Amino acid sequence: MILEAAAFYFFASVCITSALAVIIARNPVRSVLFLILSFCSAAALFILLGAEFLGLILIVVYVGAVAVLFLFVVMMLDIDFAELRLGLLKHLPVGGLVGLVLLTELVLVLLITLAPSATKPAAPAPPLDVTPNTNAIGEILYTDYFFFFQVAGIILLVAMIGAIVLTLRPPAQRKGLPPAEQIARSPSESVKKRNLISRRGI
Repeated sequence: MILEAAAFYFFASVCITSALAVIIARNPVRSVLFLILSFCSAAALFILLGAEFLGLILIVVYVGAVAVLFLFVVMMLDIDFAELRLGLLKHLPVGGLVGLVLLTELVLVLLITLAPSATKPAAPAPPLDVTPNTNAIGEILYTDYFFFFQVAGIILLVAMIGAIVLTLRPPAQRKGLPPAEQIARSPSESVKKRNLISRRGI
């Protein structure tokens, strides 16, 4: 019991610290790496709570796909971070107002959750030999939360299309030739033969 509590506090502290580092880090590549660390710590917390399926899905989907996608998008985009910092002060009042509203909502949700009247007896979980963990999650996800599941899929699709559009270069900036021109080239146009003199450059 002491070992489980120590592991919980360790992974929780790492998760919170890495989540703060995602926001504080100035280098976007380091922010993505801290995001991967936060995902791994959250997956460890799920495994400690007995939800192994959710922990593995968090690692496979978010660490293996989403975080790597963010990393490659950040590396491929030509972002002028100096220009972004100059516009920070201009958008600071609106951003601060939005952050204050979100903070107020989080505090209200926390107070409502911790209120004595909000404590309700939880429904007994079925034993694992009757309903496995994966089956229970699937039944809830595809019945009670089916609409939200579809909305999350649409949001991820829009994000993927946005990443492709941002990294797509105009035709003038693309390197290489069209396939038809590549096939029509002759060896005399693509290969040049030179007679080089020893110990001299071209």
